[in-house]
Amino acid sequence: MKIDAYVPNELLSPFILTYLIIESEGEGVNKVLPDTSLVLAFRYKGILSYIADNEETNLPFATVSGLRKTMRLFNYSKNTGNILVLFKEAGAAAFFKNPLHNLYDETVSIDNFISHQYVSIIEEQLAESKDNTQRIALIEKFLLSIISPDKPDPLILSVLEKIHIANGVINIKNLANSHYISHDAFEKRFRRVVGTTPKQFSSIVRMKTITEAGMQKRNFVDLAFDAGYFDQPHFNKGFKSFTGQTPKDFFNSPSFLKINDFIQ
Repeated sequence: MKIDAYVPNELLSPFILTYLIIESEGEGVNKVLPDTSLVLAFRYKGILSYIADNEETNLPFATVSGLRKTMRLFNYSKNTGNILVLFKEAGAAAFFKNPLHNLYDETVSIDNFISHQYVSIIEEQLAESKDNTQRIALIEKFLLSIISPDKPDPLILSVLEKIHIANGVINIKNLANSHYISHDAFEKRFRRVVGTTPKQFSSIVRMKTITEAGMQKRNFVDLAFDAGYFDQPHFNKGFKSFTGQTPKDFFNSPSFLKINDFIQ
């Protein structure tokens, strides 16, 4: 499986982290860990399916995937090509006006947001594109056609920064108070812009920190303690839900797509 990363243009860079183009010559399963970015995907050739509960479901041409707390499995058929648009945290709100928390733990067709006729035109153009440069240009043209002029919410950006600094181990009520906003208003605003609750988002950040730190430090007791877990069974359960494996199995065979590896 070949994965290439591309940097968004200047107009889109405040909202988009990177583009990934994934191509498979043979059939293969791609394991994707939860991350803090919403993802827009365009399949320009082949067949791509989502595996859940031992069942495969073929995905449509273009999908939007919300945040989630569990890993995902995607099966690429032979000669499949897929373009992923990885949004920055809070960046997807500039393109999709529906409250993004409705996408939590969901992958839906882009037809839910954009007219089917417009989507069909993009599908035809991508199928006719000769190389990745043309494909990225088409996707960026589409994104610029639906972008809102609004800038990312500065309060939410500040909150996201604090959550990352704390590695996800943070008191949500204190976080709202430090930004002089009521807890209810804060929750609603965060969910609408980011796509999940502050608590769920912090949990993803916390587990991401654990998986990244664990590549260097394999003492699972220390990993759990550093991440705020004081009960090893609770840590093991959360880790297996996030990665699909026990800590030992995961770090011995890290065969997963890690978005940070492809960010330029």
